[in-house]
Amino acid sequence: MPIPRHVHLGIDLSDTGARAAAWRDHGSQAQRLFDLDKLTEHVAVAERGALDFVVFDESFALHPSRNTTLQGRLDPALVAARLAPRTVGIGLVAQLDASLTEPGHVAQAVATIDRASGGRAAWQVGGGALDGRTVDAVENTWDAPAARELPRPVDRRDPRFVEVDGVHFAAPQPVRASRSPQGRPPVVVRLDTTGSAVGHDLGADAHDVDVAGRTADVVRIRVDDRATAAELRTQVRDAAARHGRDPDAVRVLVDAFLLLGPDAASAQARLDLLTELGDVQPTAGSLVALGTAVDVASLVTEWFALEAADGFTFRPASVHTDLPGLVDAVVPRLRGAGVFRDRYPRTATLRGTLGIARPPRRTAARTVAAGARVATGAGRSAAAR
Repeated sequence: MPIPRHVHLGIDLSDTGARAAAWRDHGSQAQRLFDLDKLTEHVAVAERGALDFVVFDESFALHPSRNTTLQGRLDPALVAARLAPRTVGIGLVAQLDASLTEPGHVAQAVATIDRASGGRAAWQVGGGALDGRTVDAVENTWDAPAARELPRPVDRRDPRFVEVDGVHFAAPQPVRASRSPQGRPPVVVRLDTTGSAVGHDLGADAHDVDVAGRTADVVRIRVDDRATAAELRTQVRDAAARHGRDPDAVRVLVDAFLLLGPDAASAQARLDLLTELGDVQPTAGSLVALGTAVDVASLVTEWFALEAADGFTFRPASVHTDLPGLVDAVVPRLRGAGVFRDRYPRTATLRGTLGIARPPRRTAARTVAAGARVATGAGRSAAAR
């Protein structure tokens, strides 16, 4: 019998909250920003609600702030790897920028998380890396045989040899990693309202949608209305079909800022307070899920039923307030409506939770066709010169 279609829910735990002033909210515990135990507590709450995954998408680099100080973030791959043995069912999505790090190293890092978690890792394509050739290089590394499987040392003539020629580095990348539990961990790509990669000018909108449809297992879209979400979801699915993929194997999730309250007025008052406290992070063009648990559950159910989205990735305005509200108040209502599961599936892997089959290993011929030499970021391949 076909598996019932259920909504997919993720939570973005990249910071204290989606709103820049959330750290000033009561009980935010901003002093524990670098405390892994705090993150573990948040992930445990998300796992209690059987949410599909958590996302860590901040770079390890220092970020300028509005004063003379610099703000730092924990490395997402290290955080996910540390959380892996402390979790049992939830997916761990780490954003890594393959324009600054060799694709082989990105693949190794995600595969390590996948092994440590028993098959619950995913890679969110970061920075300016929305280049199909770069994604191919990472996936080819996951598919390549381990050193013990090779009849001889890898050389440049081997089609499974991945060579990178990028703006930040140029290095050969022989592949010697054993395949991870999921075969290839899911690939997550972000698109904004127009279909362009969030925060980056990477070419025509149609190109970015095409890359997402060809390479991504999960596509996060940033929209603020249902019609636009439905149209962009259709475009992604059509692109997947053009590349010979099953459109039903691609999950299109809407990013949503989450602000809950006992009533609509209270939720709005929270938003007004955060704005008054100095929040300058824009929400223009993004969906704001604001109101009671009933309001948010109705929004999720309606968009899902009308096929505007396969699910949502929530960015809680304040993690300590809105994450428990999502798990303890919104999720039970979604279960009551029959659109969200009661527990994690027995398959235990993130692909199983997402309802995406384990992919077969690519053949050497397909590896060559996908491009063994790739350009990273603004790099140029030798073939293009």
